[in-house]
Amino acid sequence: MQSLPTPMSRRNMIGVSLAAAGLASCGPRGGPASSESAAAEAAAQSAAASAAPAAASSATPSNWTLAAFEEAMAASGRATKLSQGQFDGIQTRKVAALERIRKYLIDRLKSADPQVMAAFQAIPREYYHYDYADHVSTATVAYEDNPKPWALGYGSALSDYLGQAYMTQVAQPKAGDVTLEIGTGSGFQSSLLSRIVAHAYSIEIIQPLGEAVGKIFKPLGYTNITSRVGDGYFGWPEVTGGFDIIIFTCAAQYAPPDLLKQLKPGGRMIIPIGQPFKRGQVLYIYTKDADGKVHSRRDMGVFFIPMTGHMMDAPRPAGVA
Repeated sequence: MQSLPTPMSRRNMIGVSLAAAGLASCGPRGGPASSESAAAEAAAQSAAASAAPAAASSATPSNWTLAAFEEAMAASGRATKLSQGQFDGIQTRKVAALERIRKYLIDRLKSADPQVMAAFQAIPREYYHYDYADHVSTATVAYEDNPKPWALGYGSALSDYLGQAYMTQVAQPKAGDVTLEIGTGSGFQSSLLSRIVAHAYSIEIIQPLGEAVGKIFKPLGYTNITSRVGDGYFGWPEVTGGFDIIIFTCAAQYAPPDLLKQLKPGGRMIIPIGQPFKRGQVLYIYTKDADGKVHSRRDMGVFFIPMTGHMMDAPRPAGVA
């Protein structure tokens, strides 16, 4: 994904365009995906209500070693091979990247939310660096000096970490929230949210990617994330009560009506809106007040890869701006 804070105002953008690399995006073609079984759905919602996320106030756990990394990768069904020196180099770069994130958030938003910073500290980003089409780990490039997206295969990408930090902070996640991500991708964005909120849901339209990434959360102990393959245009209506936060990691042409309905009163939707692969996209923040009225504001100019599926295939609904 790519987003530009202001036209060419700084090198570190909120994302980088993937059009030139032929990368596509967010959610499967066709209608709404079938829901999970009633038992699984009930279990997921019970977890959302009662399970506390792993403590986000600590740095990456001290037991996150090369052996732990290799064990988690194997448990998620992914191959990897790192030397101890490469692993140590990643951890060293992480310290500099965290400081880069902190300064970026202060520059853009006047402050760096301690919860967002703690979530970044808690999550091993190298674990999410993987090309699923070629079955190759790209962990050695994690925490690069000039943040950019990295290919995941199947036309998707791991978004740059400055952009993920920005979108997470403007979403204003809180303990007890239930969130929905449209476009699971690497799983990193929902993992970030999961360290703060009660439960994070995520939908991925690309079937082989969504199925593979759905296996990566449990080996890290992230039990408050539920993902599935489906068209994010329709949201996840089976989740009773809706969502406090809905975040898009792809550009929609308009805000899907079903998702606005699933946004709770007091909730926030973070959504890039614009035409596919064209400049002029804008990051919008939608909010719903206590009476259910929806408000929107423009945040900044952006450039994201497009939302696919029903958004691309069907006419714009009547009455939708």
